[in-house]
Amino acid sequence: MTPGLAEIPALILAGGAGTRLRSLVSDRPKPMASVAGRPFLELQIEWLRRQGVRRVVLCTGYLHPHIEAHFGDGRAFGVRIEYSVEASPLGTAGALKRAERPIGTETFLALNGDSFLDVDLAGLVRAHAERAAAGTLVLSAVPDARGFGSVELDARGRIVRFDEKAEAQAGPGRVSAGIYCLETRLLDLVPPGRSASLERETFPLALARGLPLFGLPAEGFFVDIGTPQGYGRMCQHLQQKEQQQP
Repeated sequence: MTPGLAEIPALILAGGAGTRLRSLVSDRPKPMASVAGRPFLELQIEWLRRQGVRRVVLCTGYLHPHIEAHFGDGRAFGVRIEYSVEASPLGTAGALKRAERPIGTETFLALNGDSFLDVDLAGLVRAHAERAAAGTLVLSAVPDARGFGSVELDARGRIVRFDEKAEAQAGPGRVSAGIYCLETRLLDLVPPGRSASLERETFPLALARGLPLFGLPAEGFFVDIGTPQGYGRMCQHLQQKEQQQP
């Protein structure tokens, strides 16, 4: 049976220092950057709640008291929030490994705390379950994959190759949008207590061991707010949406 969104947690990777955004955000964690007058992380949590998610685990590190003071236990935002705090940066995979115990379910959602794409999460979980996947990555089409790295799929949508930023060819490609549906067995591939990357280590190792990873192409506005250019695009996008509302 496919689990519902109220039954599985969403882990948000919110521990980044935001080095590339330091000129704009110097006094707070990167996911707390103000977008249209509100922290970006608040917009993410509201988006999760609207789709039916009721439990959120925030993987924090840099200036984490700012996040805890703002969100507390999450009741004011319509969700239950728990925290997994890194004493030192653990990377995307290491942060999830540290939060393994609070997950409490075999299937979970994971999101980068600095990217945005409005995707149907119920459809993501359903596709993940139907394929018996170990991991399903939401993919976005971009005009130039060099700044992201690209993902190659076979005819069934199974991932057959990852190209890192330095390896990706110039031109259009499918890239990870930073939204994942994962099984906890993937975390068995992550060494505990050290920094590790989903994109550079865990996912390629999973492919090498024959674990089924799938991509789910999604349409819509995609942005990484981790750069001044991306941050500006996100602010502009929300301003345009507000102007279009009656």
